[in-house]
Amino acid sequence: MAAFFKWLFSLFGITPTVIPPEVIDETTAHVDPEDYDVENVTDEEVQEILDELDDLDDSRKPSKFAVLIGINIYDPSLNADLNGCVNDVENMYKILTEVYDFPHDNIRMLTDDRATQNNIIDRIAWLMNHNIPGDELVLHYSGHGSQVRDRGLLDELNDHMDEILCPHDLDWDDPLVDDTIRFFFDKKGEGVSLTFVCDSCHSGSITKSTDFNTPAEAPKIRYIQPPLDIKVREGDNPITVQTIGGLNIHEREWIEQDHVLLSGCRDDQTSADAFIDGTWQGAMTSSLIRSIKNNPNRDWTNIHADVISILNAGGYTQKPQLSGEDSLVKGRTIFGS
Repeated sequence: MAAFFKWLFSLFGITPTVIPPEVIDETTAHVDPEDYDVENVTDEEVQEILDELDDLDDSRKPSKFAVLIGINIYDPSLNADLNGCVNDVENMYKILTEVYDFPHDNIRMLTDDRATQNNIIDRIAWLMNHNIPGDELVLHYSGHGSQVRDRGLLDELNDHMDEILCPHDLDWDDPLVDDTIRFFFDKKGEGVSLTFVCDSCHSGSITKSTDFNTPAEAPKIRYIQPPLDIKVREGDNPITVQTIGGLNIHEREWIEQDHVLLSGCRDDQTSADAFIDGTWQGAMTSSLIRSIKNNPNRDWTNIHADVISILNAGGYTQKPQLSGEDSLVKGRTIFGS
């Protein structure tokens, strides 16, 4: 049995000095290590031991983890490439590691063609798998957003829309909707802090006349207009936009948002991809980083107000939105420093 555990632990890079007695299967404990045949282990036995290993992980100390997603490059047919999204996540990486002591090994980054829908979902699942009380989790997304009719509950005739993130391999017939992200957020453990910074926009109200072939330093809008066959699903009804973590689409009622959400703008505005200080950046992310550098030891309420002031001073009309319970946004330093 010892040989089997040595093999299993090696798969996960674990080298324990002592295998806890509670992990050992009593039905096979009498087998000499050299006589144990790994190939005869059943799937059920492996899963049982993996579950035990998950329990053992509870003994680690709380830590900080982040997933940073930045997408400049999209399918050429969309004519929607951006310039500042990769810079955004590189700058956030520096802030998290240098100012807020996030371990380098605890950060996952996806950019451009690596930021596929499957990879994004995998990384969010990895992030939400850290459930030790005291863990600090951060998800940052810089890229395009959009909207599609809510199809999850066969209620397309109602005036509800799903917000979507636009991965590199955006598929309008199978988009990355806010309901999927909420599914993972709902798995957050007790005592775990989660912050989602989303520098994109989800409204097409200002983009119908937008020309992506703008002058070299003119701001771009982080929104992709849906194709006509998707757009017509909106009909002539007013749109009620869902926010990630706000509206429970299954019960149609407001529920507690157990995380912090900082979005790039109001639902009826757009987020700018802009040329700032000699380089392309998201206007909101750039303002957030500048605010943090000014004074990192503040709560989200104060940081949010400062971000809006910086944007106003730069001539940007977008108003980043902050949401979350008072206990999350007031009186607690951001990112758990």
